[in-house]
Amino acid sequence: MSRYSFTLIVLSLVFFVLSAPVFAHHGASAYDNSTLTTLSGTITEFQFIQPHPLIFLDVKDANGDVTKWYVEMTAPNHLVHYGWNGHKLHAGQAIKVTGHVAKNGTKVLNLRQIYDADGKEIPLGLPPQPGQS
Repeated sequence: MSRYSFTLIVLSLVFFVLSAPVFAHHGASAYDNSTLTTLSGTITEFQFIQPHPLIFLDVKDANGDVTKWYVEMTAPNHLVHYGWNGHKLHAGQAIKVTGHVAKNGTKVLNLRQIYDADGKEIPLGLPPQPGQS
């Protein structure tokens, strides 16, 4: 094998190994897609990061006890087309979110819809759920 062929093979392998994370993606199988859950709470933190922006939400129950939820959004490269950036949400902001909860019982929600304190939907650009128009 020539030195050129060996170098080409090594560079090709390095390219494929390093590019794998770019093509990797997870599905929604971790979430219960058969039901929608709605939560109202106060944002404690908003991270507009790859691969999915995160909303950390404090949700009070009827007794006033607070449960911390982690809300996962769709990809930021999709959200920017609908006016999203790192300043769209902020700590202390009251919101209502609807989405699919994690099957494993953790307090994680895959976001489908989000509303501000006035009840106005904040567009995410997601396709409608089955049965929605």
